[in-house]
Amino acid sequence: MIWNETFECMTREEMHRCQSRRLVDVVERVYHNVPFYRKKMQEMGIGPEDIRGIEDLPKLPFTTKQDLRDNYPFGLFSAPTTEIVRLHASSGTTGKPIVVGYTRKDLATWSEVMARTLTCAGITRHDFLQVSYGYGLFTGGLGVHYGAEKVGCSVIPISGGNTRRQLQIMHDFGSTALACTPSYALYLAEAIRESGMPREEFKLRVGTFGAEPWTENMRREIEEKLRIKAIDIFGLSEVIGPGVSSECTCQNGLHVFEDHFVPEIIHPKTLEVVPEGEEGELVFTTVTKEGMPLLRYRTRDLSSLDYSPCRCGRTLVRMKKCTGRSDDMLIIRGVNLFPSQVESVLLEMKETSPHYLLIVDRVNNLDVLELQVEVEEGFFLDRISELQGLTRRIKHTLESALGISLTVKLVEPKTIARSEGKATRVIDKRKI
Repeated sequence: MIWNETFECMTREEMHRCQSRRLVDVVERVYHNVPFYRKKMQEMGIGPEDIRGIEDLPKLPFTTKQDLRDNYPFGLFSAPTTEIVRLHASSGTTGKPIVVGYTRKDLATWSEVMARTLTCAGITRHDFLQVSYGYGLFTGGLGVHYGAEKVGCSVIPISGGNTRRQLQIMHDFGSTALACTPSYALYLAEAIRESGMPREEFKLRVGTFGAEPWTENMRREIEEKLRIKAIDIFGLSEVIGPGVSSECTCQNGLHVFEDHFVPEIIHPKTLEVVPEGEEGELVFTTVTKEGMPLLRYRTRDLSSLDYSPCRCGRTLVRMKKCTGRSDDMLIIRGVNLFPSQVESVLLEMKETSPHYLLIVDRVNNLDVLELQVEVEEGFFLDRISELQGLTRRIKHTLESALGISLTVKLVEPKTIARSEGKATRVIDKRKI
């Protein structure tokens, strides 16, 4: 099932021509309307006339999150505020929020790519879609909402939080599809089990999950506990919101809607484009946005690209599922560590739950790492010797996989704080 066959099934040559035409237009637009980009391009000695097609993309400057903060709030808008009909913003937990402006055409584009996203997951007008992403300045809730209405779903705009009400609505309304973060999906699965309501009374069959990295092991956990098909979706507020790419039901990479968002993979240090299939940092250029187009935006997400056609019939490039970010990487005693590596090991163990916390500190000028992980309810009541044995096994497995020593602390079920949005996995107490 494909939403827009014209663009989702183009040949590479047709897509190349489409991207080239749109890139030329957007470079012209930002050069004349955004002082930041004009200055950047002039410093590099290039003008719009130097960009003749998609093959010239590497000539253009990169854009970073800091650039967006430095131009807060509206400095990167390429349309006058009289044409901006919607504003969204990030939470701003690490500084000024990132502000994004949308024209009416941008909102139509957003609805289109979200309709493609939901169709990729097998969601149709016959579905009742429970949108449990937050509504408001965060792009998740409204982004999914408008795409779902374009598909023709019965949309349940419940937003995030209030888990008891989530379950009641899901049960009573007969929700067949769910949209939320993967960590909240697991939280809901746990809540269903504790509610005493038989899983057979729920009609849920599919979920689209994004906004945080999650592993294949976590996917299996969600699918097993909720008895659904779990589809990975990807987006960034800066690029448009959810709807940049999505898995189809083949679950073999995320189809990038590259007629709107042109992807590249670069080496995080050299910033050179890497060969097809090689992992690196994901970069996007928006070629149809009017309100706030971005040239070569560095997402910090780690992925790779696959240009071979998918079994579903789509010819769109597929990006590998993101399991980490270059700025989420912890460097502990010279060793690079990603939370997703820890999660993969824990989900292989039936005695532990997917709820964990990594605490990094510096003691006597030496980095120390502690893992706190919840033990499954039935197991925690067993003998102390078994808990000690599990602790040693987790420690040995992780140290072998990560190449770094750590302390493991088993904690009782439900002692690690649950999140109804993005899960907090790391507390770094070092002054660095």
